[in-house]
Amino acid sequence: MEFVQSQPTSKAPAEWFTGDVWWDVIAAGRAPSRLRANLVRFAPGARTHWHSHAVGQTLHVVSGIAYVGTRDGALFEAHPGETVACPPGEEHWHGAAPDRFMEHIALWEATTDGTPETTWAEPVTDAQYDGPRTRSR
Repeated sequence: MEFVQSQPTSKAPAEWFTGDVWWDVIAAGRAPSRLRANLVRFAPGARTHWHSHAVGQTLHVVSGIAYVGTRDGALFEAHPGETVACPPGEEHWHGAAPDRFMEHIALWEATTDGTPETTWAEPVTDAQYDGPRTRSR
């Protein structure tokens, strides 16, 4: 067993996010582990760009209200204690409601064949972000 040296909080790159977002790396697994986990903090209205994960992604909401959208136009609200699983290759985005901060733990895996674990696309439009929401799937 070992205690992992923590890294300082970092600001998420503007080329992947709209608004102010910060993260703390929880786990960046060393082989043979492929585990990736970050605690991600979104300012009100902040969100990821469209993206997908080669091996999928799981989001566990810690505080605030998360919005999670998919390319088919679905937009969901997730509340603290709820977990959302995005399957491999599904284009999606996630972020905070417009009136409060949101924190989630993002979990995903590195690939074993050298392909990118995350594929980033264009920003989410205001119309996509403001679309009608469903409380759960």
